[in-house]
Amino acid sequence: MKLKIVVTKDLKFYPDQIKRLESLGQVIYHKKEAKTADEWLERCKEANIICTGLFGFNSDKLYQLRNVFITLPFVGIEFLDKKKLKEKNIVVANSPGCNKESVTEWIIGMLLMNFRRLNLLTRRKDLSREEALQTDRSLFNKKIIILGNGHIGKQLGKICKVFGMQVNIFKRGDNILEKVKDADIIANCLSANESSINLLDKKMFMSLKKGSFFISVTKPQVYDLAALKEALDKGILSGAADDAGGANIGDTKDPQYKELLKHPKIIVTPHIAWNSEAELRKSNDIMIDNIVAWIKHKPINLVR
Repeated sequence: MKLKIVVTKDLKFYPDQIKRLESLGQVIYHKKEAKTADEWLERCKEANIICTGLFGFNSDKLYQLRNVFITLPFVGIEFLDKKKLKEKNIVVANSPGCNKESVTEWIIGMLLMNFRRLNLLTRRKDLSREEALQTDRSLFNKKIIILGNGHIGKQLGKICKVFGMQVNIFKRGDNILEKVKDADIIANCLSANESSINLLDKKMFMSLKKGSFFISVTKPQVYDLAALKEALDKGILSGAADDAGGANIGDTKDPQYKELLKHPKIIVTPHIAWNSEAELRKSNDIMIDNIVAWIKHKPINLVR
C-alpha cells in the first residue's frame, strides 16, 4: 500500500522535485492555500505524510492529527507544543539552513544601501554635485557583531570577511554589553528561544557606539522595539533595517510591519528576506530529503 502524501498548498515544486516526491507515494496536491485552519485540517486527514506551509500548521488544529509525519520548507518552529506532538505521535521535520544564502543577501543589501546611500543616489535628477559627491561610508574595515552563530550567522560572517569587515560573533553565554560596545554594525540573527527573548533590551541599545547601525532578521520578541526607536531618536543609532520577522510574510498590513514603518530611520520589508528562487529550491529539496530519511527509518532535521 502506497503512502499517502498531502501537499496542503502550492509549494512551487520544480519538475524534478515533483518526480521525486511522486516516487515516494500517492501525492495529493492542493493548489491554493486553505482559507481556514479547519480547511487545512480537513486536507491533512488520512495522510501519512504532510508537506505544508505555515498556515494551519501554526494553529491548534495541528494537535487534532495523530500518527503523521510533517515536513516543512522553513525553519521557524518556536510556537510548537512539543509535549502535545509527542502525545499524538506527530513527527515534524523542518529545513535548517534553507534560507541562509537569501537572508544573508538581504542583510548585505540593506547594509550597502545604508552605508553607500544607494537608495538616495539612484536615478536622481535633483541632486546637487555636492550632495552626489558626499563621501559615503564603506563596509571595509567596519566592525560587525553578529548576534547568533547559527546557519545565517555563520554565512553572514563569511560574506562580511570577503568585504574586509572585522567580524565578531555573539554566542550563547557571552556578555552582550561587552560584545556590542565597539560595533559599527549590530546584526541580529538570533533564534527566538528562552535564552534570547528580551535579550536586546534598553540597556543594550543605550550602550551602543554612537552612529552605529542595527539590522534584524528575527522575531520581535528578541529585542525591545521602543528602546530601538529611542536609540534612533537620540542619535545613538544612525539607522536600522528590519525584515519584520514576526509578521505574516508579504503582508504590508501586518501590525508589526506597520509599527516598524512608523519610524523614518528604520528600513522595513514585510518578512521577505528569505524569498528567492535559491531558497525555494533548497527548502523543497530538504523537505523531500526529510521524507526519504523518515521512510528509511533514519530521520533527519527532526523538531525535538
